[in-house]
Amino acid sequence: IYTGSQIAVSPDTKHFAVDWLGVEVTRATLGIIGMGSIGYKVAQRARAFNMRILYHNRNRRRKEEEEAVGAHYCAEMEDLLQQSDFVMLVVNLTPETHKLIGKKELGLMKPTATLINISRGAVIDQDALVEALKNKVIRAAALDVTHPEPLPRDHPLLNLNNIIITPHIGTATVQAIRMMAEEAIANILAVLNDQPIPSEVF
Repeated sequence: IYTGSQIAVSPDTKHFAVDWLGVEVTRATLGIIGMGSIGYKVAQRARAFNMRILYHNRNRRRKEEEEAVGAHYCAEMEDLLQQSDFVMLVVNLTPETHKLIGKKELGLMKPTATLINISRGAVIDQDALVEALKNKVIRAAALDVTHPEPLPRDHPLLNLNNIIITPHIGTATVQAIRMMAEEAIANILAVLNDQPIPSEVF
């Protein structure tokens, strides 16, 4: 998308190349690491593209939840990495998930695979990602999160042509921000009124 937009608006563009091709999403394999509420919403949307959905999670989903989205559980993350065309990270940042994806994990992925991170930047070893993208260990990456945010302007990830980085805009819509504010207010009111907290964090 990023490169295509540059081609479309460039003053040097005289025609569009017919052999400039992307990768099909339909019927591709999507591996979701972290099948919580957000990961499950991703699976629901991926099903609409007839994607084969694999997931790795601390706890396996109920059978009926798996069947509803056609998801298959991978007890070992390595199995998911080896099979997926797109790997999406949807985990919380904890000591266990810090640099969850490093050189070893990137090396297990297909050379045609794309890594997508919508969780937190520190879930990926960014130095290892730079090397993997430079050496074509994986095809591409798409990051809505980095560590830190924003990256220093001389960071090597900013100079690669097989990555898309967006400024943590996964929830950046008027409607989403309003719903988040309303949810926060509902939690505050519940605490003040000694009622169960709707979105309690354990």
